[in-house]
Amino acid sequence: MVFDLDLIKKVYGELPGKVEAARKMLGRPMTLTEKILYTHLHEESPLQEYKRGEDYVFFAPDRVAMQDATAQMALLQFDMCGRKSTAVPSTVHCDHLILAKDGAEEDLKSAVDTNKEVYDFLASISDKYGIGFWKPGAGIIHQIVLENYAFPCGMMIGTDSHTPNAGGLGMVAIGVGGADAVDVMAGMPWELKMPKVIGVKLTGKMSGWTSSKDVILKVAGILTVKGGTGAIVEYFGEGARSLSCTGKGTICNMGAEIGATTSTFGYDEAMSRYLRATGRTDVANLADQIAEHLTGDAECYANPEKYFDRVIEIDLSTLEPHVNGPYTPDLAWPISKFAEAVKENGYPQKLEVGLIGSCTNSSYEDLDRAASLANQAVAKNLKVKSEFTVTPGSEQIRFTVERDGQLEAFEKMGGVVLSNACGPCIGQWARHNAPEDIKAGRKNSIITSFNRNFSKRNDGNPHTHGFVASPEIVTAMAIAGDLTFNPLTDSLVNENGEKVKLDPPTGVELPPKGFDVEDAGYQAPAEDGSKVQVVVDPNSERLQLLTPFKPITQSQLTGMRLLIKAKGKCTTDHISMAGPWLVYRGHLENISNNCFIGAINYFNDEANKVANYAANAASPEFMAVPDSARKYKAAGISTVVFGEENYGEGSSREHAAMEPRHLGVKAVIVKSFARIHETNLKKQGMLAYTFANPADYEKVRQDDTIDILGFDEMAPGKNMTVVLHHADGSEERFEVKHTYNQAQIGWVRAGSALNKIREEILA
Repeated sequence: MVFDLDLIKKVYGELPGKVEAARKMLGRPMTLTEKILYTHLHEESPLQEYKRGEDYVFFAPDRVAMQDATAQMALLQFDMCGRKSTAVPSTVHCDHLILAKDGAEEDLKSAVDTNKEVYDFLASISDKYGIGFWKPGAGIIHQIVLENYAFPCGMMIGTDSHTPNAGGLGMVAIGVGGADAVDVMAGMPWELKMPKVIGVKLTGKMSGWTSSKDVILKVAGILTVKGGTGAIVEYFGEGARSLSCTGKGTICNMGAEIGATTSTFGYDEAMSRYLRATGRTDVANLADQIAEHLTGDAECYANPEKYFDRVIEIDLSTLEPHVNGPYTPDLAWPISKFAEAVKENGYPQKLEVGLIGSCTNSSYEDLDRAASLANQAVAKNLKVKSEFTVTPGSEQIRFTVERDGQLEAFEKMGGVVLSNACGPCIGQWARHNAPEDIKAGRKNSIITSFNRNFSKRNDGNPHTHGFVASPEIVTAMAIAGDLTFNPLTDSLVNENGEKVKLDPPTGVELPPKGFDVEDAGYQAPAEDGSKVQVVVDPNSERLQLLTPFKPITQSQLTGMRLLIKAKGKCTTDHISMAGPWLVYRGHLENISNNCFIGAINYFNDEANKVANYAANAASPEFMAVPDSARKYKAAGISTVVFGEENYGEGSSREHAAMEPRHLGVKAVIVKSFARIHETNLKKQGMLAYTFANPADYEKVRQDDTIDILGFDEMAPGKNMTVVLHHADGSEERFEVKHTYNQAQIGWVRAGSALNKIREEILA
C-alpha cells in the first residue's frame, strides 16, 4: 500500500522549480539540507537567504507522526484548538506502552488489556480527526515511518526525538514536542531557527565486523552529546552511497544523541531499492525522474569546506566497531581499546544481558547479520553466557524474519523474542530474570543496540552500566558473556573444551523473497469523523482533559523561590521519567508527581529532596520536589529552576515542560539548553533563559528569594535581569539571555502557543 501518493506527486512536481529558484536566489550550489528547507518554506517566510544559526524561519512540513506516549498529550491539546481535521497527513503509533516481560505474545496481550482505555482514546480521537492509527504490536514508530511514509526530500516532524530515523530515506525529519505537532496539524506555520549544516564525508567501504552503527558511534565520540545542537548533519561521499537504506536510518536515528536537529542522506540506489522492496515502486519511479534534485549539488560535495559549517571525514575501510558508554552515548571506545577501558575503569566485566533490535537497529539486514552469529553459536557448540533478547521493529519485519528463519536462530541460542515495541530501550522492561542483588542495585553490565544509555534508562537501576554497540557486537558479546571479549581477535571455549573463533557476520540488505506480512496493524480513520465521540472519563487515572495555562505576569516574577538547582546532567528523563510513569502520559496532574524526581539537588547531592520555605522563611522543610512545588503553588509563590549545560537533552517529551508549568514554575535558567526542550518550554508559555555569564550559576543559594526584572518590556535580543535576595540581607544581580522572537514572546503573553493558536482559529 502506498500512502500519500498524491502528496508526493505534488511535492515532486514542484520541487525542481523550487530548487532552481532557491539556487538562483542564493547564487551558489546547495546542500541537500538547504534544498529540503528552502523548498518547504511556509508562505509566511518569503524566499530569501536566511542566516544559519540566527534567523527564525517558518516551515510547512509534509506530515506528522506521533507515538502513543506523546500522542496522548498532543491530541488532548489538538482537541482544544477548534479544527475539524488535521491539516496534514498524520499518524499515531502504539509502541511505547508495551512492557517487555515474558515474550511477544504474552506481553502484547497484557498491554492491550492494561492500556485499553488509552488505546481506545487514541483510536477514537484519530478516527475523529482523520489520523492514521497503527495498533499495538504493529511496530515502532520510526520503523513504520521508514517502511510506509518516508520519501526523499520530504519534511516531517514527529513527537519523538528519534524521528530523524527517516533521514535514512533522505528526509528532513525532526523530533519535536507535542505542541509543535499541534501547530502543524492545525495548519499553522512551524517555526525553527535556520540550522547550521555539518557535513560528514564517508569514504571507503565497510567490511567484516563493522556496520553502519559504528559510523554514528564514532561521530558521537567526535561531536559529543551537544556538538550537533542547532545543526543538521548531512552525510555524503562514496561511503554514504555504499550503505543500505536502513543502515543510513540507524545513523540518522542516533543523531539525536549528538543533539542534532536531524540528519539526512542524499537519494541513491539503496533508497530506490528499499522503496521498491517495501511496495512503493511508484514513489521510487517518481524519485528516479528527479534524482539530481534529491541530493546535494556536486560542487558542495567536491568542496565541502565552502558550503558546510563543519566537515568531518570518516574512512569506512578503516573504521573499527565501537562500544559507547556507560551512562552517556558519546563515550566512544574502539573495540580494540574497549577491554582495556573495562579493566581500567572498573566496569563490571561479566555481561548480564545483550539486547538487540529497537527503532535504531531492527532492520532485516541487522537481524540477518546477528542471526548469522546465532547460527554459529549453535553450530560451534558454544553455550551462550548472557541473557539475550530481540525486539523486531515492525510486524512486517517480525513476520519476514520468522518466515526466513532468523527468529528460530535466535531462539535456538536461547534468545527471547519480544513484542514489536520500544520495550527495554525506554525502560519498559520488567527485568524479572535478573538476580535479586541486581534488582536491589548491584553494579552490573548490559549491552544493547539501542540509542540511549543514561543512568536508569533501561531497568531503573542506577548501577546498571549500559553500553551501546551494533547488533553484531551485542550478539557476539552475549555469546561470550564477557565485556572484554573482542570477537575480531579472541577465541572462545565451547562445550567440548575446544577453542573456536566466531567468523565475521554475514547478511543481506533486503529479504531475497521480499517482505511479507499478514496484518501490518494499520487502521484507517473514518471518512467523516464529525459523528465520532471522544469520551474521557472525568474519574480516569490515566487521561485528563486539559485546562489552558494562564499567562505569566510581572507580579508573579517577584519574590519567587527556588524549586531546584539541578546539578550536572539533567535530561528529560531526570525531569519527567519514563518507565512506570508512562501510564500517566495523558494525565497532567498525575504524571506531575514525577517532576524532577531524578534531578540531583546541588545543595545536598540527593535526588528528590529539596528545601521548602513556604511555611517558614527561616526554617525549611525538606521534601520531594513535586510536593515542594505544590506547596509553593498553594501559597501563591512562583518558583524557578536553575540548571547546567545541555539542560533537557534526551527524549522530546513535552511533559518535561508541561509538568513544571503546571506546578507553578515560571522560569528555567541554565547554562545551555538542548534544542527540543527549549522549544517545549517556550510553547508552554514559560521563560527559558541562559546565564550571560555561566559562572553566575554558583551565586544561587537554596534560601534565596528571586526576582526577574523587565518582563513587561521583554523583547527579542534584550537581556533580562535576575535579582537574588539572599537570606543574610545581601543581594546579587546578573543578566540572563534568551532566544525568544516576537512571535514566541506572543506565546508567553497568551499563556502558551496553543492558547495563541486557538485565538487565531476561532477569530
